[in-house]
Amino acid sequence: MWSSSVKTGSELSISGITAKQLAKDFGTPTFFIDEADFRARALAWNDALKEAFGDKAGTVYYASKAFSCTEVARWIKDLGIGIDVSTGGEMAVALAGGIDPKKIEVHGNNKSIAEIEKAISVGVETIVIDSMYEIDRVATAAAKAGKVQRVLLRLTPGIEAHTHESIATAHEDVKFGFSIASGAAWVAITAVHKQSSLELRGFHAHIGSQIFGFESFEILAERFVTFLAKYRDEFKKELPELDLGGGYGIAYLESDVTVVPRDAMQALANAVKKHCAAFNLEVPTVSIEPGRAIVGPTMFTLYEVGTVKDVTLENGTHRRYISVDGGMSDNIRPSLYGAEYTTILANRTSSAAHTSSRLVGKHCETGDIIIREIDLPEDIVPGDLLAVPATGAYGRSMASNYNHVPRPSVVAVKDGKARVIVRRESIEDLLALDI
Repeated sequence: MWSSSVKTGSELSISGITAKQLAKDFGTPTFFIDEADFRARALAWNDALKEAFGDKAGTVYYASKAFSCTEVARWIKDLGIGIDVSTGGEMAVALAGGIDPKKIEVHGNNKSIAEIEKAISVGVETIVIDSMYEIDRVATAAAKAGKVQRVLLRLTPGIEAHTHESIATAHEDVKFGFSIASGAAWVAITAVHKQSSLELRGFHAHIGSQIFGFESFEILAERFVTFLAKYRDEFKKELPELDLGGGYGIAYLESDVTVVPRDAMQALANAVKKHCAAFNLEVPTVSIEPGRAIVGPTMFTLYEVGTVKDVTLENGTHRRYISVDGGMSDNIRPSLYGAEYTTILANRTSSAAHTSSRLVGKHCETGDIIIREIDLPEDIVPGDLLAVPATGAYGRSMASNYNHVPRPSVVAVKDGKARVIVRRESIEDLLALDI
């Protein structure tokens, strides 16, 4: 839930720097990311993939949609892993960070022609095709550039992952990929084979996000290997690659359990190898795309309390509303998905009794709620600092300027030193696009 260098004793600290000092130096709200912890988590997934699959280990593509900036892209480059991008903007950040295009995988259900042409021109290793239109677009762009582009087909395996509807992506009624059950996947394969500027390397799937347990991934392996066998029988050759996506869950609450990379990869490898043996197939090269599982726990958000208000409910009970200087503009997940978080008083120790509280933001929405129900010390007052852990995934990346609130800065902390890697927006930034 917290990164490895965070201490939560009398006062929260990260790498030895206290919450009060962080607030003084960088203001609030601010995202603080533990650089050493990020690097360690990324390497843990890379090591686990290699250990489980041996010479059939593909690439760990960091899912940049979780959180991306130029400095994080530099870390990815240093670590030697890959990066998954789904827009031209994410690709631009990856390239600005110096990542080798051969370590870039391009996703997206509606890639523009300009995005496709840019990807091919810089030499990205793989483009994941998501529609029949994209087959023609990628083929045309590759032919125009005089290249043969490696592609994967994103398939919909018909798996109902046990997660929120908005982040489940592998059942039939979604915008992503080609359905195996309906036959659309086979039509796409035939269409790719007609294009001399495309090289079909294999298949891709992403079954959803924040998934615990390995059953869904084992079913995915079975269905994909079965489909690889069908391909082998039809075309008398085997496809060499599978990308089985990400979506591994992390802890947001004390009661949550984070998926362990080694356990996850071993379960996946066991399933892939078992089903390949059943069909007499060579084990393909397997790649994965963890994003949240790497960056989620490495970051926390520090807020300052602005107001405290007690409300009497119709049944006579009381609730305390604690308003902070951020909210749905820096963490939309509670409003969008009903995501649950926790928080702690970060600047001091309190021996006061706890009271039923609701942590809310400063925006003009009743739904601007960070934590719907939590017991917090009843002596919390304006000026106190509250820290919300595990905000690395989709906090800053989905942040908005709702109510014209500037987006927070991101500060990297390592070895007792803190530095801004994404600066806080200013009022001048907000006005800069107005004509």
